[in-house]
Amino acid sequence: MRLLLRTANSARSLLAAPQFHPDFVGLLPDAADLLVRHGVALIGIDYLSIEPYEQSIGSAPVHRRLLAAGIAIVEGIDLRQVAAGWYELIVLPLRLPGAEASPVRALLRPLI
Repeated sequence: MRLLLRTANSARSLLAAPQFHPDFVGLLPDAADLLVRHGVALIGIDYLSIEPYEQSIGSAPVHRRLLAAGIAIVEGIDLRQVAAGWYELIVLPLRLPGAEASPVRALLRPLI
């Protein structure tokens, strides 16, 4: 299962207004543990980080828990025009040898 989270962050998208908001919505460690238990393969969110700003500066527990479980993280997805529903998700990363992350082109195709 892949899960994309369209949150209140979408209204403050950096694509719409390039101002950073440190109070953006993110996941807490308990939510990461729940995703791990439910076998989520990928989690995406509509801002720069999957976890709150204060946590991502320090030990980044949400990133560590998700990545240790093999869950891919896609951050900064523009979901402003996406309605809730079921989609086919295609994520096309750049090939960057030796890198731990990459910009991607993420495509959603509605399931009929």
